[in-house]
Amino acid sequence: MARIDADAHVDENDDTWSYIPPDEARFRPITLDVPRGPNQRPDQRWSVEGVQIRRPVRDYRRTGATEATSQLLDVEARLRHLDELRIDTQVIFPTVFIRSRFVGHEELEIALCRAYNRWISEKTQLSGGRLRWVAMLPLLTMGVALEELTWAKDHGACGVFKKGVECMGRAAGDPYFFPLYEQANELDIPICIHTGSEGLAEGLAPASMDAAQAFTPLVASGVLDTYHDLRVGFIEAGASWVPYLLTDLASMNRRGHPQDDNQPFSIEIDRKLFRRLRLYVACQSHDDLAYIVQFGMEDNLMVGTDYTHADQSAELRALDVIEAQGESGTISAAIAHKILEDNPRAFFGL
Repeated sequence: MARIDADAHVDENDDTWSYIPPDEARFRPITLDVPRGPNQRPDQRWSVEGVQIRRPVRDYRRTGATEATSQLLDVEARLRHLDELRIDTQVIFPTVFIRSRFVGHEELEIALCRAYNRWISEKTQLSGGRLRWVAMLPLLTMGVALEELTWAKDHGACGVFKKGVECMGRAAGDPYFFPLYEQANELDIPICIHTGSEGLAEGLAPASMDAAQAFTPLVASGVLDTYHDLRVGFIEAGASWVPYLLTDLASMNRRGHPQDDNQPFSIEIDRKLFRRLRLYVACQSHDDLAYIVQFGMEDNLMVGTDYTHADQSAELRALDVIEAQGESGTISAAIAHKILEDNPRAFFGL
């Protein structure tokens, strides 16, 4: 069995922004130290064009990674660490873009996304196909975003990073994003709705709801019925929200359309919904999978380590936990195999 880590990360560094061309040098971020409490090392931000962007500062004792592996300063070292973790393929998501806001700074967003994609593409090319990457798109400028998506697909990207709510508060089912979905459908590249928000501050709701809140608007929009090959994943949100939102979606069949009170709403809610609409979910090792798979999820669950991070979603041995559940009978061995290999391979098109 080839074990696939469906949600890992990279910690960007100054070399990431060296891929911004000389004629756009004004968009290269500079590091600012932000004071913290007594006996604490300063936090850091990148500052550029009046915008502050999170710069990852790690306690590697907590993450289990190293500076060299988390920042891809040494790709071979990262691959050796994957060998230790028995991970065959790792799909990499960005870090600095998870909580960022570029409204009013569209040119900056374009420059940073392009630089990131070129940097991560070049780094992962050194991995012999074991490190795969998800593209960042400047979604505030949709025409440029679609051009960048084509470039990213041609240069090895296996997914598109997206937030549940972004571009001035637009939900995932907003028609603004339909050109993105149409092109992703044509290019056979999935949309990865990852935990994140437009800003540096954490919200009051659990972080997992950043991504999960995209589920109902996306299903209600009908876009998944329009683009029959489009795959959408909910990443770093766990899977415990699935039963609740399925029940909530069913209740909308009685209440009316969630986006337009004047429109009727009716969708078939059954065990085949996620499979029929090509919706995938990255679970967490502490989710009650024996319960969740009863909702028709066995062909749609994946798992990730959240590699380089140390938040509530991080679990370097997450794949071991799923495999052990299959061996103990908590879930079947066949379902464990699907979570670890078959489903992420199908979702990312690996």
